[in-house]
Amino acid sequence: MINTVLIAYDGSQQAERAYDFGLDMVSRYGAQVIVLSVARPPEPPVNVELQAVLESATEHYQELFAKLKAKAAACKVDPRFEVRVGHPAEQIVHFAEEWGVDVIVMGHRGGSFLQRWLLGSVAKRVLSHAHCTVVVVR
Repeated sequence: MINTVLIAYDGSQQAERAYDFGLDMVSRYGAQVIVLSVARPPEPPVNVELQAVLESATEHYQELFAKLKAKAAACKVDPRFEVRVGHPAEQIVHFAEEWGVDVIVMGHRGGSFLQRWLLGSVAKRVLSHAHCTVVVVR
């Protein structure tokens, strides 16, 4: 049974598709939905206050979340929105374990080509390390 669905959201076109897919899944199963966005701290590491990065990311994603809330309301779904700071794959997997998520829904690709080449695919890492089912939307 599916009780909780985590949708990884980075604002990309693939993340939009994953969000739509996740909303459809949640409305069919009557599950709780959590939307997680992860902000990367600057690299190479700079002596930056983590709280400042989190506040900036939260402000950025709040604008994006406003549109997502409207879509969710149309589906009669009430999502919870969260922002974390760190490596996206690690944060997604950790969050899913922490909240006992049953399914993670995410896009196949996000970010720029250079970021994917340097860091590897976030979806691939989540697939490798998640404790639960992972749906990758193309």
